[in-house]
Amino acid sequence: MTAQSPLLVFVTGLSGAGRSTAIAALEDLGYFCIDNLPSPVVPATLDTLAGNGVTRIALGIDVRVGAFFDRAASVINEVSLRGGLVVSVLFLDASDEVLLRRFGSTRRPHPLSASGQPGPEMAPPTLLGRIEVERYRLSGLRDRATVVVDTTSLNVHELRSRIIGLYGPDTGAPMRMRTRVVSFGFKYGAPIDADLVLDVRFLKNPFFVEELRHQTGQNLAVRNFVLEDPDGRHYVELVDAFLDFCVPRFEREGRSYLTLAVGCTGGQHRSVAVAEAIASHLRSSTALEVETEHRDVDRNRQSVRLMEAQPPEWANRESAPRNT
Repeated sequence: MTAQSPLLVFVTGLSGAGRSTAIAALEDLGYFCIDNLPSPVVPATLDTLAGNGVTRIALGIDVRVGAFFDRAASVINEVSLRGGLVVSVLFLDASDEVLLRRFGSTRRPHPLSASGQPGPEMAPPTLLGRIEVERYRLSGLRDRATVVVDTTSLNVHELRSRIIGLYGPDTGAPMRMRTRVVSFGFKYGAPIDADLVLDVRFLKNPFFVEELRHQTGQNLAVRNFVLEDPDGRHYVELVDAFLDFCVPRFEREGRSYLTLAVGCTGGQHRSVAVAEAIASHLRSSTALEVETEHRDVDRNRQSVRLMEAQPPEWANRESAPRNT
């Protein structure tokens, strides 16, 4: 893509996942934004905008367009076949728990409420039911997405920053696949936007070394503990070789965004150390821009402090379990 190539971004996703924030960020970047444009008039609208020299366009699509929604995927496919037009489909997702909390805090009705579109047969009586129906109806667009952004752990400022990184001024240069390596704790759930998930719970755990327990995988002593162990070292070598093969082919396929998630039990020690090692290797071997995120480090450290402050009842017994 060159600076002169027209760029069209379809912004879609679950209600409450941040679609309005994303569209506002794109508007601030100079995109001509239209929200909930009926699908049948999209081609004609693009022709009109192109005729007036508009080269950055963002169209918001969600279930509020009612009966027009069923044609959304076919219209996206139709305009994607146009020559000289770069099309990106941005899908915003979030966990059900977070969506419920966001609707509870804003007190806004869900678009699939009994009084809105579509008809009552698609309007379950509970908010969770409406979210599940909406997720099902959007599944086709999610499969068609160029970029999926999980906003479960993002605030509005972090989401805005992510959008600017994806579609900001640098998009005039040749596009490279943006790669993100995320560490997480399985006990808090795997990231829903992960393309690849690695499990490192079989590696030696620094949690059981008292002087390392409150450190993280970014600490040199913890990194050495994990990565200098034969299993840890060999595992990272295997993963590096695997990624050296896969990542260039992902990019060649035309993928815009790749998220690699590395998980251990709490997301504080092993996953962080391995994620940092993998990210460092990818930067040097592919020259890609690689972002690292350690999702659960602070949450798990707080959990450890609480556990030590209020040890389980068996901790004071003489016959405490050996494996905890």
